[in-house]
Amino acid sequence: MGIEPIIMLVLMFAIFYFLLIRPQQKRQKQVKEMHANLQKGDRIITIGGLHGTIDALDEGKIVLAVENDHKLTFDRNSVREIVNED
Repeated sequence: MGIEPIIMLVLMFAIFYFLLIRPQQKRQKQVKEMHANLQKGDRIITIGGLHGTIDALDEGKIVLAVENDHKLTFDRNSVREIVNED
């Protein structure tokens, strides 16, 4: 009678791990790899929805070329996705 609550607790932790924690860790790893693989010339979308082309980058920042040759500086972490048309 004393072991059933422990089994239920372990089972609940396993469900939370496989349904919530593990997929989030996977997503964080993919985002980190994407940020590490950014290159000059990549077309990107920022988390704010700005579309642009990477003109320059260093470890922490990127410079985006947008319409009319305007250049904007962002943190590298502000990139949501790469949208290169391959």
